[in-house]
Amino acid sequence: MGKLDGKVAVVTGASRGIGQAIAELFAAEGAKVVCAARTLNEGDQDHEFKGSLAGTVQSIERAGGEAIAVPTDLQSEDDCLRLIEQARSTYGPVDVLVNNAASTLDAQIAVKDEPISRWKRVFDVNVHAPFILSAAVIPAMIERGGGAIVSVSSGAAVGPGRGPYGAMPGDKGLVPYGTTKAALERFTQGLAQEVYQYGISVTCFAPSEIVPTAATVFHQFSTGFDDTSGEPTSIMARAALLLATEPIEKVAGRVTYSQQILKEFGWIDEAKGFGIDMPGSGYTLT
Repeated sequence: MGKLDGKVAVVTGASRGIGQAIAELFAAEGAKVVCAARTLNEGDQDHEFKGSLAGTVQSIERAGGEAIAVPTDLQSEDDCLRLIEQARSTYGPVDVLVNNAASTLDAQIAVKDEPISRWKRVFDVNVHAPFILSAAVIPAMIERGGGAIVSVSSGAAVGPGRGPYGAMPGDKGLVPYGTTKAALERFTQGLAQEVYQYGISVTCFAPSEIVPTAATVFHQFSTGFDDTSGEPTSIMARAALLLATEPIEKVAGRVTYSQQILKEFGWIDEAKGFGIDMPGSGYTLT
């Protein structure tokens, strides 16, 4: 018996990295997975990141799972709504939504040099899309008496604190991205409170350590895909599974970190990084 047997899950950003790992694990746990991203086939998009929806679906099917690919531009409201409609028409109402996709753009551009169009794009993908997708799946979740919405945040949501500051060129360019992730965390707790009465769990988590992915390697936050100083995508996938399947009263409104939540629930024995060695975010009034 899988933890997601009979469930329908939508995973954004499923063409590579963390999203691919989540989609593959959810399928292995019995979910019918709707994989969303812009890249259907390798080379479709004008960037150097490897990975595609077709590759993720093929990997899932080879392992005996079930999945479909839905090319989606999360900057488009119409595309977001079409994604949920295609999930429903193919498999039925969505039981689990994972808002994993994120736009980082160039992590070396300062605010004074950032075009407003790029600022808006990061918000479109990182904040507006999770809002649109969540709003689209909630009515059917209410009808069925439950569901789960899990969003992926980042350590960038935690600000540098008050000054004075030294020279920190590595933070240049993280202002738009970090701002959207902080907004996503606040959205999570507000929505969690709003839909708790309907049995819908809304949670958010970030990596406890840097995860070597195409984006983190490109922006030089990781030295390469074989960088052992961070955490593997499998840790993130297991944390997403935990938050999607644990009882609502245990996780609703949690803004947490991958290794922190896995250790708390006994899914791993040792943990380090954000949420363990340093507090991170997720504070509430109570």
